[in-house]
Amino acid sequence: MYLNRMARTCLLAAVCAAARRSTSTISGSSSTARVAAAFQHTVGRGARTTSAAAPGTVFFVNPAATNILSRFGDTSSTAMKVSTSSDVAVSAPLKRVKTADAVPSDEVISVKGWVRTVRKQKTLAFVEVNDGSSLSGIQCVMPFDSIDEDTRAAIDKLTTGCSVDVTGQIVESQGKQAVEVSGTSLRIVGECAADNYPLAKKRHSLEYLRTIAHLRPRTNTIAAVARVRSVLAGSIHSFFQDQGFVYVQTPLITASDCEGAGEMFRVTTLDLDNVSKLPLLKEEDGKPTDGVDYGEDFFAKPAYLTVSGQLGGETHACALGDIYTFGPTFRAENSQTTRHLAEFNMVEPEMAFADLTSAMDNAEAMLKYTVGQTLEKCDEDLTFFGKFYDKGLKEKLKNVVSKPFARVPYRDAIKYLQEEIAKDPSKWQFPDVEFGTDLATEHERWLAETKFNSCVFVYNYPKSIKAFYMRDNEEDGGETVNAMDLLVPGVGELVGGSQREERLDVLTEKMKDCDLDPEDYWWYLDLRRYGSVPHAGYGLGFERLICYVCGIENIREAIAFPRYPGHAEF
Repeated sequence: MYLNRMARTCLLAAVCAAARRSTSTISGSSSTARVAAAFQHTVGRGARTTSAAAPGTVFFVNPAATNILSRFGDTSSTAMKVSTSSDVAVSAPLKRVKTADAVPSDEVISVKGWVRTVRKQKTLAFVEVNDGSSLSGIQCVMPFDSIDEDTRAAIDKLTTGCSVDVTGQIVESQGKQAVEVSGTSLRIVGECAADNYPLAKKRHSLEYLRTIAHLRPRTNTIAAVARVRSVLAGSIHSFFQDQGFVYVQTPLITASDCEGAGEMFRVTTLDLDNVSKLPLLKEEDGKPTDGVDYGEDFFAKPAYLTVSGQLGGETHACALGDIYTFGPTFRAENSQTTRHLAEFNMVEPEMAFADLTSAMDNAEAMLKYTVGQTLEKCDEDLTFFGKFYDKGLKEKLKNVVSKPFARVPYRDAIKYLQEEIAKDPSKWQFPDVEFGTDLATEHERWLAETKFNSCVFVYNYPKSIKAFYMRDNEEDGGETVNAMDLLVPGVGELVGGSQREERLDVLTEKMKDCDLDPEDYWWYLDLRRYGSVPHAGYGLGFERLICYVCGIENIREAIAFPRYPGHAEF
């Protein structure tokens, strides 16, 4: 039989109390069994069945009753059966609906999240709940004549930031939003002290939010970044998987300096707090030197955090054909700019039997695909970024998808820059540009934003400013290498790549020219000794891509916990 609201409320309270008192052992003394036993004990046979139910079957007729199960730790999404002297079936917990998936329905559901705002009127309350699945969250309308006293008391305690579980139906909204929850009950899951909550309802600076990075995902900006980041990561994997690339995880700890720049974090287990006991290298006569003997260290040699997975990726490309890596990399560069981090993520595909053109074609296709996926799946977040951070963001991203990328040799790019700078050198921070100049951000952005008004590949860079593993161009006497950078409007360099040097003798000499010991790279040189093939690849700075797609300026907002000089909190 069905019970009225007051009777149901009393019934539920009695069930909870009886369950706490119950010492019965049913089906291994499970929590669910205790609830069912308590219900049976409290209600008696008259209230166990409805007119359509078989004898001995219990139904929780109030949707809020299913919360009893979760209080005892059982969150199963399927109907639960408890073995007693007469079988007792307990209904399933309410279906949880995420706000991003909310559509009108007659089904009674549960919405769980964190309170953004609370507005109370004479006859009802409006509670805005955000569960992180969307920017807007959902409004829960709680009419005072349709809720019990416990829910009314909970509403009086609500503050911004507390977590709640709201029960009700999703209906079409009479306000600006498309849907809302017509609530019947609300339970506070976790309270939030209003007097010292760091995220009071006002707009905070991004600099301040970095000081509370553990809480900043609750803000609109950082939550939107996280959702876009997730879609970008997923689409990158989808692109390469669909293209038949093999995903390879290369080591974070390495003895090789991929870039040859020496800006690497050292990994050691030596006791640096006791310098006097550090093992020292010895001269031939046995006298100690000032150098540390890393032969006594954990790896028996100097070890570092990797700056790139490329070298390891090449080993698999020269066996599997096409591979990609996607993982964290590290650089001990003392830079406080908005474009650099000490810890960041790189996407690095490597392709066997490929040249520089193959790498540029793949990078263009990858970027068009990932940006297209983000436009399709993150419209609400991109609209937000377009409103508050980059007014023309969506149009810029649509151009990435629809317009072919320009391609220009480095020598021509220098010529274009020289012609433009000559008009008014005072407008430029770095007006001196010539062959051999490592392009600055202002040069890169002018090429992408003004000269070509599109993404642009600059290729065939001077050998002197590129890494040792890049293939020398034979047509200009080895003055340039077969390398490219992809420049994008608003950011500058986003992708860097090259055809790799596959000739053993040439690569060995280049290592020596860069003061690298070929013996340290014996395994890398073996790829050229045994079945060498032309191969190419590139690296995409993932956090830079996030900045570009979101229209945010500082890369420290593109990662959960930014690491940069002087900062390694959380």
